[in-house]
Amino acid sequence: MNVIEQIAELREEIKEHKRNGRTVGFVPTMGYLHDGHLSLIKKARAENDIVVVSIFVNPLQFGPSEDYDSYPRDLRHDTSLAREAGADYLFAPSVQEMYAAAPSVSATVKDRTDVLCGKSRPGHFDGVATVVTKLFNIVLPERAYFGQKDAQQVAVVDGLIKDFNFPIKLVPVETVREDDGLAKSSRNIFLTPEERQEATALYKSLQAAREAIGNGQKNPETIIELMKTIIDTQTSGKIDYIEIYSYPELKPVDTLKGRIIIALAVRFSGARLIDNMIFNA
Repeated sequence: MNVIEQIAELREEIKEHKRNGRTVGFVPTMGYLHDGHLSLIKKARAENDIVVVSIFVNPLQFGPSEDYDSYPRDLRHDTSLAREAGADYLFAPSVQEMYAAAPSVSATVKDRTDVLCGKSRPGHFDGVATVVTKLFNIVLPERAYFGQKDAQQVAVVDGLIKDFNFPIKLVPVETVREDDGLAKSSRNIFLTPEERQEATALYKSLQAAREAIGNGQKNPETIIELMKTIIDTQTSGKIDYIEIYSYPELKPVDTLKGRIIIALAVRFSGARLIDNMIFNA
């Protein structure tokens, strides 16, 4: 596996592979890789001739009060994991390399951002769309792999690919979970031991919601109240939101039918955790 820090160098490598008819799969990440990321790399490995993994903590998607400086970073560990998972290239540019000058053009996302995490993080998905556009143009992949745990991000990237006619297939990959159901996340390390035990209630609440819908409950508010009760009684966390929308459009639904997302965010003392389920109601 080659580790590359310069855009021009990666472009030359990709150009040579394209010239020889090889397909490229791309896994964009912010690093501190865990099993969720590795599942993306392994799926890309199975479906493409060449796999590129990027590691870039993108400052544009962090708000002024968010954790950009404290976001966990371990490039040496990430390099080892990416290599073992089957990546051919690890692209690890600096902020200076990605944003050498103040941009004269930036992306603004107009839809799918006023709900879920986007509601409390103004500008976040503009930063996501800007960096993903840059990375797509650098890597030129046939397929791009994103974890379904960040379902709103997947919906935004889906819109980006369609609106800007990128010749790229978006491949969402199911959330990877711990044995007790907790969604794997780089932020789980910030939970106290007690909070780590409590956090299993997030997935339990989603399971209870899906079971209730399967048993015929079609009222979104009833489902939300069921989930609130589980999380409030079983954790010390503070609920940021529990919301239900159509997916990937992220539009409100009056009754539970069609493809929907049930999503939640819960804030613990040192970490804000998100999780979701997407299914046909």
